Amino acid sequence: MEIYTYFELPENNVVFHMMGQGEETRHIVLQNYDAVISPSWSIHAGCGTSNYTFIWAMGGENQAFDDMDEIPTASLK
Repeated sequence: MEIYTYFELPENNVVFHMMGQGEETRHIVLQNYDAVISPSWSIHAGCGTSNYTFIWAMGGENQAFDDMDEIPTASLK
């Protein structure tokens, strides 16, 4: 699991946090001080309408990072 908290986002701006499986992604629209939990099976990416800062935290026992599945960006839907 990974947790992202977005902050220092100016008023009237948002971050789009993308998640889900590569063949069927979804996004969540977040504002200043919002947080989201990304499960281990999910992609995780973000883009904003302005500069932003985020804190990234990990939870769980996976510390080897050898189970990551690379997905070519052209394959994302």
